[in-house]
Parts: sequence; structure tokens; C-alpha cells
Amino acid sequence: MEQLEKFQNQMKIYNMDAYIIPTGDFHNSEYVSNYFKGREYLSGFTGSAGTLLVTQENAYLWTDGRYFIQAANEIEGNNVKLMKMGEDQPLEDFLVDFMKDKQTIAFDGRVLPTSDVLSLKNKLPNAKFVSDIDVLGQVWTERPKLPYSLIYKLDKMFAGMTYLEKLEKIREKMKEYGADVHILSSLEDQAWLYNLRANDVSHTPVFLAYTIITLDSVTLYVDSAKIDYSIDKYLNENDIHTKEYFDIYDQLSQIKGKKILMNFNKVNYQLYQGLCNNNELINKEDPSLLLKAIKNPTEIENIKKAHIKDGVAMTKFMYYLKTGYKEGQEMSEISVSDYLEELRRLDKGLVDLSFNTICGFKEHAAMMHYSATPETNSKITGNGFLLVDSGGHYLEGTTDITRTFAMGNVSSEMKRHFTTVLKSNIALASAVFLKGCTGLNLDILARGPIWQLDLDYKCGTGHGVGYLLSVHEGPNNFRWKSIPSKPSGQEILPGMITTNEPGIYLKDKYGIRIENEMLCVEGATNEYGTFLKFETITYCPIDLDAIQKSQLTYIEKEWLNNYHQMVYDKISPYLTKEEVEWLKEYTKKI
Repeated sequence: MEQLEKFQNQMKIYNMDAYIIPTGDFHNSEYVSNYFKGREYLSGFTGSAGTLLVTQENAYLWTDGRYFIQAANEIEGNNVKLMKMGEDQPLEDFLVDFMKDKQTIAFDGRVLPTSDVLSLKNKLPNAKFVSDIDVLGQVWTERPKLPYSLIYKLDKMFAGMTYLEKLEKIREKMKEYGADVHILSSLEDQAWLYNLRANDVSHTPVFLAYTIITLDSVTLYVDSAKIDYSIDKYLNENDIHTKEYFDIYDQLSQIKGKKILMNFNKVNYQLYQGLCNNNELINKEDPSLLLKAIKNPTEIENIKKAHIKDGVAMTKFMYYLKTGYKEGQEMSEISVSDYLEELRRLDKGLVDLSFNTICGFKEHAAMMHYSATPETNSKITGNGFLLVDSGGHYLEGTTDITRTFAMGNVSSEMKRHFTTVLKSNIALASAVFLKGCTGLNLDILARGPIWQLDLDYKCGTGHGVGYLLSVHEGPNNFRWKSIPSKPSGQEILPGMITTNEPGIYLKDKYGIRIENEMLCVEGATNEYGTFLKFETITYCPIDLDAIQKSQLTYIEKEWLNNYHQMVYDKISPYLTKEEVEWLKEYTKKI
């Protein structure tokens, strides 16, 4: 690629041996605005996760199992080598070997989290680190501008708690940690704290900002052009001081002799450098992380309303697919995705889609995060599975749902695999567990039936979901492998909402995923402790046409029947007469 060659030539001018380009913004966000898509610009890979390492002669792309197929297709011919996470040598180990006869590692210190840089420095004590030269900005002549959107307020009727109530809880944690100052960089956490939202990042209603909290003041660093009169009034009423977005870098040099609470996994390395020499740094999770993950009663009530709205759109979509297919209506991956978006946008409470819809037919569904393009857009014709993973941001909350639909006649093997995925979903949804269990403890319930077939899926089983924030929210999740930053996993607590999405993906054949959101609730308390369980809060039929009934036990059939009765009761009042009659058939007892 021409742009990659230009980048490498610029590296030679600066005598840089390796340059790291992550998928991230100045806040280590999962989804980023176009300004920060340098990895995509240089490699051609469009997925949401991955790190590009550029040397003077070569380039290497690390990404996870969700994107192996997609990445291989997109980087072909671009002089970029795919490095499969979990299979190939990790980036850090690769750099340790590569730098044995080299000197300089470079990166933009604003887009790498502190923890990553400190880990590299520990493994490469003799390397020279350059973090203040943005080579990407020098070669990307048509780089998009930083995002701009007006900030708006989320009323208490949706948020459930005021800004001051949330601030008090954060300061309680600061005192517990002995901190004088808290640096908050996470965009979702700031939006949650202030009860403010915007549209700086596609499908993530946040705004670029930093926050410095002391025990007696709060300063928000944000582009003042994003603040209109009503928000300015709100900020003043709550004694929130504002300064321009980039002013924080100058401000840091004035902070000395303080105990500063900051999350090294979120705060970028340039911020860290401005503080580390003159202060004591306390590296802990942001207090807001757990506070926002445990939804308050108002949020829970609203989120269930959002799922009814979303369930109506999804059920109408399923009706359209099933009836239209039988009638021979022309459909494609893009056309049905567009139609589903139209159905969601009929609700005036919809703010945005919660992510780009994943819609894959037949072999495309085997790519977990496939995104149809005009070049790859498949017509939906013949027999096969259609996998649709989608969601919406409503004022009442955020949704994430996957359904796999049998289009035409599917084979007995396909039905067996579909039913196995359903069994996996039911097993996790039915879990009763002692308080203290983590996602690591529970993941085996979902993987068990799939492992019995000597199959697996290369991703977690579920993730937390934000409230009109990121559709992927920590710290709660389901996975079977620990990660270095949290080896024991996060305890699953009442009020947390986590997805349940096991799957089977067979390359060049088909993919299956069934995803519901689940709310953790309290069960019985006795001499053994407090037991917890899940309430499924996603409301849409699971395709009976794809189920091999003989595989299901009596208890599993009972769960499915009860689930479908709940779906019918909640969704049918919002459907047409024809749709209701159809829904009766697709929620009937088996």
C-alpha cells in the first residue's frame, strides 16, 4: 500500500525501528471516530480490534479470533502479515525478539494506555522509546478532523441518579484509597458521571473529554463548542468547571505532591508522563466502572422497556423474513439489515444503533463480525442460516441481540448444531450460583454442550452492556480464560446486565449464535450463603424451524416454552393481527 510505504519512509528519517499503532483513541475506547482509524488506513483491516506493528521493511497485524477470516481477506496484497492472537507469538514477545539488534520503538503516547507501555519498558529495558512523534499525522494528509457533536443531558427519569449523587460515591472511593486527585479518562465513565451524552463516536453516545476530580472541585476538559446554553447552565449549577480539551496536558505539570487515582489501562501514556515524576500514583480501576455496571432500579425498569421496543422491531423483522422468504421476495444481506434499521427507527426513543449490524448468510455467518459490503453482499436465496446480530440505543437503555434464522430447509447437522447452541444458552440462562462466582466460574455452563462436540468459539460467551453508552461494558463478562489485568475475573453481582451468546462457526459453511441479555438478580439466602440467578430480558422468538426437538431435555423444553410465552405476552400487543397469528405459531409449545 502506498500509504504504508510513506509511513515506513518517514520512520527511516526518524531512525525508528518499530512503530505501534493500536485500535484506539486518546481514551483507549473500544470504538473510535474516523480520526483515530490509522490502523485501518495503513493496513486495510476494518475490524474493531487489532494492533498494527510497522517496521522499516514489514508490517504485522494482531487481531483476535472474531476477525481472523475477515482480516486475512482485507489485508491480502497489502504487505501486512496476519498474527492470530492466541495462536501466533504475542506482540510483546515478538518485539522482544525483534529488538535484540534494534534500538527504537515509537508510538503516539496519546493513543497507547500506560499499562501497555510500562509492560513493554519492563520487557525491553535497553530499548529507546519515542512517544511524542505522531508519524501517522504526518503521512495521513487527508485525515478526518476530530469529531464534533453537541452534548445533551440525560434526565433523571432515565439515569435514576443525579450527577451529585454519583460524584459523592466516587469521592467515597477516593477517600478509601487515600487519593487527593482522580484522573478520569474513560469516555463512557465521564458520560455516566455527568448524565451527559453526545455523538462523537459512531454508535457510542459519548464525547471526547477528560475529567480531574479533587475532594472539593471537578474540572471537565472538553471542546467548548460542544456546549450550548442549556448544558453550560447545567454545568454551572453543578459547580463543574470547564477547560478546553487539550488544556489538560498543560494542567498536569501544575499538579505536584498529590496522591492521584488513575487506571493505567485507560489513562494514556502522555498523561502518565505528565504526572509520574512529581506525584504518587494509585493504579486502580476507576470507581465509576463498577458503579455504572450495577444498574439502579430506574435504569433496570427502563432497560426492560427498551427491550420490549427492540423486541417488537426484531419480531416484526423475523415475520418479514419468514413470510417474505416463502413468498419469494428478493432479499440480500444489506437490504434486510436496512429494513431492520427502519423498523428500529420507527420508535421515536431510538437514539442510534448500538453497533453496525452484523448480517451474514451461509458461509458469511461463520465470520463472527462480518459486515456486508456492496462487493460481498449475498442474496438470501436457497437453503441456509442467516445470522443477524444487532441492537439499538434508546433513551431507556441499550440492546444487543443475535438471532440465527433457518431460511428454507436446513440439514440435520445444521439443526443439531443450532440446538446445541440453544442448549448452551439455556444452560447459562438457568444458572443458580452462590454470590462470589465470576464469569470464569460460569462460562463452562455455556461451552459445555459445544465442547461435547469437540467444537469451540474463539471469543467470550458474554459481555456487560452499558446504559445508553457502550454496548460492550466491563467489568462483567463470561469467558473461560483469565486475562493478566484481571486473572480472577469479575464477580457477577445483582443489577449487572450481561449478554449470553454462545455459538458455533464452521469456516466456509455457516455460523450460529443465539444472544440474549440477562439481568443478575438475587435468589434465596440460607445457611450456605446468598444465591444469585439470571432473568432473561431480551424478547424475541428463537427460531423453532431450526430446532431438533429430540435433543432437548424436558427441562430445556420447559425453559423454551416459558421464554416464548413471555415473548408472546410482552410483544403481541404491539403487532398487527397477521403478525400476532404468526407469532402464536413461532412461540408455540414444543
